[in-house]
Amino acid sequence: MKRHVQGPEPQTGVGIVAPYDFARDRELWRWVPPTVSLFIARTGGSPEGDNLDSVSALNRPATVRRPTREVCAVGAEVVIYACTACSFVGGTLGEAALRQAMLDAGAPRALTTSGAAVSALRTVKAQRVAVVHPYERPVGNRLRDFLCTAGFDVVACTPLGIPVREVLTAGYAEVAELIRAGDRPDADAIFVSCTALPTYDLIAPLEAELGNPIVTANQATVWAALRALDLNATGPDQTLLNL
Repeated sequence: MKRHVQGPEPQTGVGIVAPYDFARDRELWRWVPPTVSLFIARTGGSPEGDNLDSVSALNRPATVRRPTREVCAVGAEVVIYACTACSFVGGTLGEAALRQAMLDAGAPRALTTSGAAVSALRTVKAQRVAVVHPYERPVGNRLRDFLCTAGFDVVACTPLGIPVREVLTAGYAEVAELIRAGDRPDADAIFVSCTALPTYDLIAPLEAELGNPIVTANQATVWAALRALDLNATGPDQTLLNL
């Protein structure tokens, strides 16, 4: 007797342009419903230098063109540059230039993680934001400026306190302590910057513990990309995803 096998289910394609050293692919997938596929392409490398030099090199519009074409070639309906620092370090004009470069390379819709974070913070009605991040001071200062320009009052900007080269291997314990240390009584939301930091399983329990919504870079990335397609991200009890 023949068996009729249904599927595969039709998929909606989301393009992720990630920096060359991005290693959190699996975390992004956890926010994605089964009807969505992530198409991930990475940028070329950046020259040796300090944290500011490195992310500034990845802020150039030319950086995103080739990977944007690659994800569009397999059907991406929206493309997002999944690097927070690389998209905020040039300010609002630099962020806009990256989005335009992706549109010029064929993206039907173009977003960045830093732009997604701003949208997410507005969605949770944040005004006074406690920011935590893994950057060296010059990059952390650029992040503060970017968020202030977007209209937020940054009440604290707390670094992780480990060498930048160790950020890629940071685990939940380090990130949870960073979030706790960075929270402030006068904050009405916490933003966890950097797509290199793992956060999926921390968001809901720390929101319950600290009493504030928590927006993270990877969460905002997937949420914004899906929202552009009128789709919902999946994350149990995460405040942003329930609004």
